[in-house]
Amino acid sequence: MAGVADIGLIGLAVMGENLVLNMERNGFKVAVYNRSVEKVNQFLEGRGKDKQIYGAQSIQEFVSLLSKPRKVMMLVKAGEPVDQLIQQLLPYLEPGDVIIDGGNSHYPDSTRRTNELENRGLYFIGAGVSGGEEGALTGPSIMPGGSEAAWKLVKPIFQTIAAKVDDGTPCCDWVGKEGAGHFVKMVHNGIEYGDMQLIAESFHIMKDLLGLSYSAMAEVFKSWNKGVLDSYLIEITGNILDYRTEKDEVLLEKILDVTGQKGTGKWTTFSSLELGTPLTLIAESVFARSLSAQKDERTAASKTLSGPALMFDGELQQTIDQLQQALYASKIISYSQGFTLMSQAAQEYEWDLDYGSIALMWREGCIIRSVFLERIAEAFKENKQLNNLLLAPFFRDKMAWAQQGWRKIIANAALSGIPVPAFSSALSYYDGYRSAQLPANLLQAQRDYFGAHTYERTDKPRGQFFHTNWTGRGGNTASSTYNA
Repeated sequence: MAGVADIGLIGLAVMGENLVLNMERNGFKVAVYNRSVEKVNQFLEGRGKDKQIYGAQSIQEFVSLLSKPRKVMMLVKAGEPVDQLIQQLLPYLEPGDVIIDGGNSHYPDSTRRTNELENRGLYFIGAGVSGGEEGALTGPSIMPGGSEAAWKLVKPIFQTIAAKVDDGTPCCDWVGKEGAGHFVKMVHNGIEYGDMQLIAESFHIMKDLLGLSYSAMAEVFKSWNKGVLDSYLIEITGNILDYRTEKDEVLLEKILDVTGQKGTGKWTTFSSLELGTPLTLIAESVFARSLSAQKDERTAASKTLSGPALMFDGELQQTIDQLQQALYASKIISYSQGFTLMSQAAQEYEWDLDYGSIALMWREGCIIRSVFLERIAEAFKENKQLNNLLLAPFFRDKMAWAQQGWRKIIANAALSGIPVPAFSSALSYYDGYRSAQLPANLLQAQRDYFGAHTYERTDKPRGQFFHTNWTGRGGNTASSTYNA
């Protein structure tokens, strides 16, 4: 059976198994291998039985099953396991073969691997895959980047198995060179953190401030899913709130309020710091998960630290409508920050990113899929040089529509002692971005006062720097001027 398979996949966890079944269902022959070879046998005797799926008991046998040029896709833990697996594959591969990392690898690693493998005559693709187990099986969003010459080799497979928008366009296209694919997937995951935190804050307000039952909250989310907030995460939130145990108890009440994270949200935040781009909402979403992990400390603090009494005296439906506005406006901020981060990365790393195409790749299949993304694609189609989504006419008008309700929700939450870090940071960014004058002049004066870091003047051309001997004792020597 040498050379029988169109593509091979290593790593038969949930995502790997489902991607293999997706490929096979779409007419591709697939070779599979797993470090624990018993998983290969279990898969072939179970979900993969009587299908065009070929199992291997070793790396050498696995590679022999692939037609040339060989296409090897890995779905293993990010970091050292990827490098180790690549080293195991190298002795059996030839120039022109393609290695695909479909896991959540950090984009600098994908850039390094692209360059290292191209120097050996091989191709590398770092492909972000989103959609969870359901998406992997029925059609995920796929974001490939790396060796551009390899795209034509995997394009027929990837675009066939990917999710499709209504007109049949696949939610998969070439993103860019080096680590661009994994960078875009990283930002996707960061936005996912933000979306989830905003929904959680909305739930918190409905439950504790408005006193809604779980059934009533489920109905709110289901109604929102028929409007501007139509999305996968809003849809599943309504389903979660409605879910009951065999004892007819609300399952959500039984789930501990501690959120895990695998690191992509942190990576997104780190990247924003490295690139000097505000990513406040996503950063607060990461920190909210970190705070949730301090369960024992929070429980102890709740018994000693005081706060205001919960009291709601407003009109219920009006407040729910305001909450919808707050969620929508904050969502615009999250995506604005995410796309601005991608734009800054494209400049820094000389990537040619198509932001409208990226928005459409997220329209179906992935976790953040929503009708909202069509508007983003339209905004970049109308203005390819758009600096910030907030400046697009559609989103500018939506911010004007949502602003009053957004502010009232945050004010009511603060007065009631309900933490809304994502809502609040989003509004602070909006107010900062629309401000022609910020108090940064005082910060710069302070820096010059204690460190002679110099400053620019409003009455002089940009690029000229000045220093003041504020105390009369500091002299006229200034520090060098640079921005980290």
